[in-house]
Amino acid sequence: MTTANKITLGRILLVPLFVVLILGYAGGGREGDRLAAILCFALASAADALDGYIARHYNQKTELGAILDALADKLLLVSALVVLSVDSHQRLAQIPRWLVLLVVARELILLIGMAVIHCTWGKCVARPRLAGKLATVLQMAAVLWTLLKWPAATLPFLTAGAGLFVLISGLLYLHDFTRQWRGGWKVEGPESRVEG
Repeated sequence: MTTANKITLGRILLVPLFVVLILGYAGGGREGDRLAAILCFALASAADALDGYIARHYNQKTELGAILDALADKLLLVSALVVLSVDSHQRLAQIPRWLVLLVVARELILLIGMAVIHCTWGKCVARPRLAGKLATVLQMAAVLWTLLKWPAATLPFLTAGAGLFVLISGLLYLHDFTRQWRGGWKVEGPESRVEG
């Protein structure tokens, strides 16, 4: 268990705390819960950059680390989107449910596609794409915008952008998986991390 992997596990453990704090704020309206949730989200996001830096700088890249890192990213963002899409007694602007459904559907399709390709060919490559990175950035921006209670009029633009790039990145990953399934793309090198 490398230092980078321990930090990643810490990020995963912050997710249930974040969810409890948001639900506490939604139910009781305690500002302390909202501020603590913002702190949790910020810590988990900062730790993402830290564990990546440590893994690269100190040669601590592992297959387990790549899996845990992707899992931590997905858990944090999907959990945040889900809890912020439910009725919060109008205390927070709501993330639209269509975005949550789009993100969850894409993640399930990617998971199933990767599993099928891996079982069939022994390895699955999912190259990081700019569209996936933009989708992640816009999802994080929408979550933070909501938590910080910034003007709700801007939120539809953030969620529309996030949805567009989630859809584009999902289609690009499906294209890659289809090529791998047909054997038209030689799988070489280490398995890549799926972004966004």
